[in-house]
Amino acid sequence: MNLVLRPHGTWVIVLSFIFSFMLSIMPLPIWISAWRPDWVAMVLIYWCIAIPHRTGVATGWSVGIIHDVLNNTLLGQHALSLCIIAYISVKLHLRIRLFPRLQQAISIAGLIIINQTLSIWIYNIFTNFQIDWSVIFSAISSMILWPWLFVILRDMRRSYRVF
Repeated sequence: MNLVLRPHGTWVIVLSFIFSFMLSIMPLPIWISAWRPDWVAMVLIYWCIAIPHRTGVATGWSVGIIHDVLNNTLLGQHALSLCIIAYISVKLHLRIRLFPRLQQAISIAGLIIINQTLSIWIYNIFTNFQIDWSVIFSAISSMILWPWLFVILRDMRRSYRVF
């Protein structure tokens, strides 16, 4: 008997990205907007860690292009940075999976800092150069929210049997 395992639960992955896009474009007061977590990058990192055979660099590029269009930024700005983050996540997925939640959160903060720094660097190539320290605030808030996001997405992945 030949058993073929086909990908299952693609709609869960797509819906999680749609929800992350909604959270990333939701208006916030100016005083807290610097602390906005990088929802799209966190969801991409989770799926790259959880099922690296289905999500990776191509997913990062696609999600990044959509993120650029939604945020009205330079086309390819987020795509390149998310592509690099997806590559790092897939390469290190076995290590990151074994980390305790606190160490995972610190790793995620590092990846978010890389993502934000690349995105700002690409933006500054084509505009006036400005140093933006909000990268650290976004990484801190992403690090704080990572354990809860991880548990929510893991439970969704298990209950809908996404593999």
